[in-house]
This record gives sequence, structure tokens and C-alpha cells, in this order.
Amino acid sequence: MVRVVFGVLGPTVAAGDSGDALALKGPRHRAVLARLIVARRRVVPVARLVEDLWADPPPGAVGAVQTFVAALRRVLEPERPPRAPARLLVTDGPGYALRTEPDTVDAWRFETALATAADLPAQQALATLEEALGWWRGPAYAEFADEDWSRGERARLAELRLQAVERRAEAHLALGRPADAVPDLDAHLTEHPWREDAWRLLALALYRQHRQGDALAVLRRAREVLTNQLGLDPGPRLRHLQSDILTQTPTLDLPPNTDLPPNTPRPPHPPRGARNRALGPYEPAPKTPGPPHPPRGARNRAPSPIPPEPNTPPPPTTPPPADLWTRAAKTYNRTVAKGTRARLESTVGLIRNLAVTGGEGLAEARHHRTAAITAAEEFADPELTARVIGAYDVPAIWTRADDPPAAEHIVAVAERTLAALPAGPHDTARCRLLATIALETRGATGPRGPEAAREAETLARRLDDPALLAFALNGRFMQSFTRAGLAPQRDAIGAELVELAVRHGLVTYEILGHLIRLQARAALADFAAADTHAATADRLAERHELPLVGVFTEWYGALRLSATGEPARAEAACRAAAARLDGAGMPGLERGLLPLALLCLRLTHGLPPDPDPRADWGPHRPWAEPFTLIAEGRHTEARTALHALPEPPHDLLHEAYCALEAEAALRLDDRTVLERARTRLRPAAAELAGAGSGLLTLGPVERYLAD
Repeated sequence: MVRVVFGVLGPTVAAGDSGDALALKGPRHRAVLARLIVARRRVVPVARLVEDLWADPPPGAVGAVQTFVAALRRVLEPERPPRAPARLLVTDGPGYALRTEPDTVDAWRFETALATAADLPAQQALATLEEALGWWRGPAYAEFADEDWSRGERARLAELRLQAVERRAEAHLALGRPADAVPDLDAHLTEHPWREDAWRLLALALYRQHRQGDALAVLRRAREVLTNQLGLDPGPRLRHLQSDILTQTPTLDLPPNTDLPPNTPRPPHPPRGARNRALGPYEPAPKTPGPPHPPRGARNRAPSPIPPEPNTPPPPTTPPPADLWTRAAKTYNRTVAKGTRARLESTVGLIRNLAVTGGEGLAEARHHRTAAITAAEEFADPELTARVIGAYDVPAIWTRADDPPAAEHIVAVAERTLAALPAGPHDTARCRLLATIALETRGATGPRGPEAAREAETLARRLDDPALLAFALNGRFMQSFTRAGLAPQRDAIGAELVELAVRHGLVTYEILGHLIRLQARAALADFAAADTHAATADRLAERHELPLVGVFTEWYGALRLSATGEPARAEAACRAAAARLDGAGMPGLERGLLPLALLCLRLTHGLPPDPDPRADWGPHRPWAEPFTLIAEGRHTEARTALHALPEPPHDLLHEAYCALEAEAALRLDDRTVLERARTRLRPAAAELAGAGSGLLTLGPVERYLAD
């Protein structure tokens, strides 16, 4: 297979092994390719491509996209046999993905090089950064500067390039080559005068060339630019540098350098008193920002905005947030002994925060949580184990476990810990353990889950602890699916959660309350209220960086289109929502959801069910099987499959499964199953079947009862 490399640091191009450019045809072909590169190997639904390529999509836009993709495949894989599956630009579910390797896209290689350089000695870092900056041929995605889909990626890459220029200057300074840093920083600041760190590096580079007056002039120019253009005062690092230059602080001198090759000459170090007299051969660079040199006698009188107190060192500079995290983690790792209780409990707090990041974070959090609980139990300290289990109070909206074996393990440890807790004031720990049991037994039959939920809620109300009550109400919600028709009760739980969370600043539980109410109001066909809860949840999620919320609100949008009579748009919305689930870290929700939603959509609107027997139906297959067999004319086998259906699980899809059972029984004229389905569905007569899931619907329950 010919290796293809892609370039987006400038106009979008592709080239083969020989380095010869590949003919990508027209601008829309390049737009499709660039859009798939922006997606970073993930699927872009065809519907999304159509929206991104045309402001007003013409008739046949989907077919045009398919034509563009076919042409790109011929260019990218010219040796692929006819009808052989593509290996590079692949079809995956509702759309396409460019499954190229990370080192074949210049933008991806650039990010890797920038990250790698941070951990290299200065000499190697400089070489790495020089090479990486040489890959830029112009602005990233240059021909798509006005497209919404490229804007975020272009801005991100542009910021990384600016960081690389500044890191290159830092490497020059670390290697004792300040003269090499000045021209690049000069040009850099001409284009980007708000880069405060670049001003600092330029002033430092000039000072290390024994040009103290020029360095102070640059700092004055920085103050003027920041104040006049941005309305900002210089930050502490610039202020402290000015103070250090005026006092000729020794730490500003060239640092010891182990990265220099043997016999590398250093600039001569002038006598201490000569620093302010350094004129003569050290002329300023032609483009250096700043006013002309002040008169010779004025150099030492350069005013300082904040004069340093005598003999008082400047306060330490504040590192950026990313560095704060790294430094704190390193310090914690160094000072807190491994294997201690304190380290274990701190880890659970980190895992809890990781869980709400979505994608890989959620999957990793589940894995680490199970390991932390196992480790806690090994201490033979039930109070510690209770704290470790109970600290993971991550709000949960979906009623099917992502990892059933892990859930069973957590419940077993929680039950053992409950039994082992000594008598005394441990009600808070007991409440958290009971709420955990209620959450982790979601969708199961049997009395233990509802019983644990009731006990947890009673304890939380008695303890008058808002966060504890929110956790317990989440457990009660998970156990509120014992039969059909309970949407009003869940709506009340959501309303209490919202009110409690707003009053006490519990943002994640406020979002949970809105999502619960979204589901409940959708079940009751109150879409005006459901829309309000969806919008509020999205707004809070954006403000607090909680990406998983959008998965549920996007699926709700597809449900709403189906319920309001727009099946074509609903199908496209379902496929787009399913694509967003890819990599979201929620297999309990994701697996089989798209084919189930499409089956429900077709049944709702009187279309042939047309279920795909080859699709991954996941846990929903038993309820799809009768329709597959009916479509194939195998009615006897369909009747057998219908009678073999298990009890619908006690979860958000309970009414949907009951309605599917009823629809299949109606098509097979099976009175026994019809009567069973009618009994199950009758309490939900006022609801839309399945809409309580917030994901899909099969229309009014009343229709099934009437049939």
C-alpha cells in the first residue's frame, strides 16, 4: 500500500512516497479531505459533511459528497482493486473517516514535536523546534479560513505555532545564544504584540547581550502596547524582569549550560560596572520594537512602574494553570508516601473528576475506581473502604451499567463494608454506601436496589446534608423503573434535584436534574418544558466543561423530530447523535442504540421496519428479532422469538420494549402476548412510548392500547 502524507499547515495537500503531490481535483474534494483531517480519525456523518460544505445544500448534496469521496479514494489508493474495501478513507456507520497514521499529517507531527521538545535538553529541543516550524507553509487550513468547521482547529494550531517560536527563543537563551533569539522575537512581536512572554524573552535576550538600555526600552514599549491596545497592565513576570534588570540581579546572567558542545565560545562577560556603559559594538537590531536609545546619562534613571523594596526579592511568579497541575502532582508524588491511605483517598477524588470529562476519561475512571476499591478493602479498614466507595458520587443519568461485572463487584464490596462498619456515628458513610448500591444495581430486578435507595434517602434527609441528599436522590431515580408510567414521579425527583442543587451550588446535580426532567417531560409529550431543560443543561455544561451532557441533549433533538412528524430529519439526527457517541466512553448506552432508534422511528411513522440482521443490536436484539423474522416471511420462528422475550428490564427503555412487544404481537395476531403487553403498558396510557428515555419514541402508548 502506498504511504500518503498530508499537509494542512498551509493549503491542504497530499503526497505519495516519492514526494510528488497528488491531484486532489476541485476545492470541495480538498474540503472533504480537510474536514476529515480536522476530525482526527473519527467518523464525520454524511449529514454533517453536507452542512459543512454548503451554506444552502442543493438537491443531491449527499450524492455529491459520495462522488467526492469516491474520487478521493481513487487518488489516495490508486492500487486498490475494484470493490475492495477502502483502507484509508473508510466508510463507517453514518459517515466517513480518514484512518491515516498520526505521523502522516504535518499538523499532528507538529503537535508531537512540540510536546517532545518540552522534555529535551536545549540543543535537541532547538533542533526539534526548528524542524517543526519549517513544516509551516502558511496559515493552517489556509483555503478554509472562513469555514466554521475549521475555525477552532486553525486557532488552536496558530497558538501552538506561537508557543513554538517562543520556546525556540528560550532554547537559544539556554544555549547562550541571545543574539540568535532577537531577530525572531522582533518579527514575532511585530505580528503578535500581545504576547507578553515574547516581550519578556526579547528583553532578556537584549540584556544578555549587555544591552541593558535596549532591554528596558523594550519593557517600556511592552507596557505601552498592553495598556493602549488591551487595557492591561504588564503581568508580574514582566514587572519582575524590569526590577531585576535595574538591580542587575545575578540570576539574569547566562545560566550554566551542559548542552553546549565542547569549545563553544560564549559571549565575553563584561566587568560588572561596565554593564550600563555597553554601547559601541552592540547596536540594536533593525526591527527591535521600542523607542530610540535614551541619552547615555538617562539609562540608569529608567522609571520602574513598581519599584522594588530594598533587599526584598520579588515574589515568585505564578505558573500557568497547566504547569500548576503538573507541579502540584509532582510535589504530591514526591512528598506523600506510596501505599498510604491519604494517597488512596486523594486518588478517588481525581478519579471522580476524570469521570465527567467523557471519552477516555470516563472509561479510565471506571477501571481505576474498581482498582481503588479493591486496594481499600485490602487495608481491612471498613471506614476507609466506605470513604473510598462513597467518594465517587458522580451523577448518573443512564439506567444501564457500562461495566456490569465491575458494578457487581462494587455492590459486593459495599455490602461487606456496610456489614463491617462498627457501631457508632457512621450514618454518612452508610448513606453513601446505600446510595452506591442503589446506583450500581440499576436496571436489576429484586428488592435490594429500591430498598437501598429508600434507606439512603431517609438517612440523607435526617442528616440534612445537601450533597448527600443529591447523591441519594440519584439512587432513587435509578430505582424508579419498577413499572411503566412513572414519568411524573421521576419529574418530581428531577425538580427537587434542580432546586436543591441551585440552592447549594451543586452544578453537576443541577444538570442531572434538568436531564431527568427532560426525559420525564418528553415522556409526557410536554416538549416546551423539555426544550427548556435541554437548553439549560447545555448552557451549564458549556460553562463548566462537561462534554457528555451534549450526547443526551443531541439524542433528545432526534426524538423530538420523530415525535413531531419529521422522520427524514429525525433519521439524520439519530445518525449524527450516534456518531457523537463514538468514543464517549458509554458502552451501556452506545451499543445497539442506533439500529434500535431507527427501528422505532420507522414503526412510529408506519414505514416498513426493515431491521438489519447484521447490525450490532447489543442488548436490544431480542426485541428486534421478531421483526427481522417477519420481514423474511418466517412467521413461525417470529412467534417463537416473541414468546421467548425476556421480562423488559426496569430501566429507561422499559416502555419502548413493551411497545415493541405489542407491535410484533399485533403483526403476528398473538392474543396472549397482546394481553400481556396491554397489562404492562396500561399505567403509561398518557405517555409517549419510549420517550422517557430521552432518546427515541414509538408514539403514543394509547395507540398500542387501542390496537
